[in-house]
Amino acid sequence: MTPEAAAPPAAESGGAGAPSRAATSVVISGPPAVGKTTLARALASRFGLRYTGGGDVLKEIALEEGYAPGGSDWWDTEEGMRFLGRRAEDHGFDRAVDEKLKRTFYGGGAVITSYTLPWLVRGGIKIWLGGSPENSASRMRGRDNIGLDEAVRITGRRYSENRELYRRLYKFEFGADPGVFDISIDTDGLGADQVIRRAESLVTGMLGG
Repeated sequence: MTPEAAAPPAAESGGAGAPSRAATSVVISGPPAVGKTTLARALASRFGLRYTGGGDVLKEIALEEGYAPGGSDWWDTEEGMRFLGRRAEDHGFDRAVDEKLKRTFYGGGAVITSYTLPWLVRGGIKIWLGGSPENSASRMRGRDNIGLDEAVRITGRRYSENRELYRRLYKFEFGADPGVFDISIDTDGLGADQVIRRAESLVTGMLGG
């Protein structure tokens, strides 16, 4: 079961034919530490789009709440975990993030990383980056300079917590509906450059060259 995606504002719906770069947004979803941000920044640079990270928007809200978020591993610090504990009890945090991301998406010309947005919006280009838990843990190990066992624990916990959160919040099963996406890329066995080249080629085709 998936939520009904919000329709774009009438003035931003676009016309017939291939979508223009200025009017189109790209949203990338996938498991934790699968390479979403790396790909998003590359696509933003390649196509002249703005990059917005869902995690960055959530950090902005944490800052407004009196926390001091910083660094990609802040979520796994004691302070970050306290904030995530509040987030688990108050769904208003996630709803506020998603409302901001929807406005950015429908404004056009953006590349957005978000766990939830592909299920909540219509149109645009939606990309799923898939990969095994071992792949995600390996990426996190190198990115955050932590041990492999700790990376496996963190990525597994994040994935399980996110699935449960979005099931309760929006009534969809995260990662279980590939039909939501226009492009799906399995990152196992691929380097970051290979993933980027494949995605660039597919997005170019959808934008009409």
